[in-house]
Amino acid sequence: MKRTFVLSVCLIFSLTARLQVNALDYTEISNFLADSFFSTYGSNEGTTSFRSLLIPIGGRAESLGSSYTGLSDDVSYIDYNPAASSINKESEIALFHNAWIADSAIETIAGTTRFGNLGIGGKVSCFYVPFSEYDSFGTKLTGSYYSETTAVLNVSYNFNAGYTFKGLAAGLNVKAAWRSIPDYCDNDTGEIISGSGLEQSALGLMADAGIMMQFNIGKFYISRDPNVRIGLSVSNLGAAITGFKSDDGIRLDDALPSSIGIGISYKCIRPLTMLLEFRQPFDLTDISSYQMFSAGTGAELQITDFFSVLTGFQLKGGNPRISLGSEFEFFKMRMNVNYTLDLTSSLNPVNHISLSAKLLLGDRGREEKQRQVDRLYNEGVACFAKRDFEKAIEYWEEALKIDRHFDPAKTGIKNARQYAQMLEEYSF
Repeated sequence: MKRTFVLSVCLIFSLTARLQVNALDYTEISNFLADSFFSTYGSNEGTTSFRSLLIPIGGRAESLGSSYTGLSDDVSYIDYNPAASSINKESEIALFHNAWIADSAIETIAGTTRFGNLGIGGKVSCFYVPFSEYDSFGTKLTGSYYSETTAVLNVSYNFNAGYTFKGLAAGLNVKAAWRSIPDYCDNDTGEIISGSGLEQSALGLMADAGIMMQFNIGKFYISRDPNVRIGLSVSNLGAAITGFKSDDGIRLDDALPSSIGIGISYKCIRPLTMLLEFRQPFDLTDISSYQMFSAGTGAELQITDFFSVLTGFQLKGGNPRISLGSEFEFFKMRMNVNYTLDLTSSLNPVNHISLSAKLLLGDRGREEKQRQVDRLYNEGVACFAKRDFEKAIEYWEEALKIDRHFDPAKTGIKNARQYAQMLEEYSF
């Protein structure tokens, strides 16, 4: 028995030894993917300044493949559609961390709140990369950071909002960005040249604008919240200047990464939200300079009231990007953890993780007011059923004092007066 086993093992080894052994080779797969997505790569890709404006700050928006222009239902709206602050429910303060490629990262603090149909918000983001300089002997001469810091102020208003028509929201961001380059050394002396970094630093001033509508269509669940949002936004309209303390003086820097995007979000059933977005970059300094569009899609599946799973796919500059994240809520805190696989058409794809933590500050009493309106309306309906039209009208008028756009109360008052008049006429 043992002899048979040994002979069998020897036979297997002798056969496999004759086979040609090849290491795993992904070159053909990589070439196929690169060729497939080459048509989506623009010749002017990467020619703009302040590229950190294109890096997602992380959190919910990145988990959904950055297809957020048509949803923008949390504080991340600031980077995608400035109109959303006037229609979102919660006031929020949030922290974001995105560990980008290599040692680079972007840190963000943001906040938003809403007063009726008026929404405001703001954020500060800082993108940074370690910057070190060495001499020809490998001695470290300087150590600092290259950084781009952006501050944003947001305001929006929801026009003609009512019970049936939810209004047209329009918003504006005003933005300022500073690119900081550290001083570098003289190649001959090795001494740091004072002000050399400032010459290449830059100041960018720009604005974003957006509009958003929400309505109901193809809805297979009961809720007052609209199940469809459509958004349109224009980003980074402005210019940057550089050359501070240089002999040539201050001059225009490269164009900012301006773009126009349109997106839609659709919730057919309560747990599932689907998103789609298209975005077209353009160069304000040379409109004829063509840049390739980007496209993305995303989906959110709400597992429980406090936990959901999100995923997204984005194709931008010949670079397929896949995201997967989760979001969970506890004690008025909402956390998001996201994993993104980037550069998937290359031999060396890059992956990174982003985190966000949001403090939910409530809705400034809007939900409580809605409950009061509902209670008064139901009391009016009960009185109407008893033919106490005068009392029903009183309840509905009280409801309209709280929410003047509550159309069911307006309709109820109209019907009650008609019925009261009819009864009065037939009583003779």
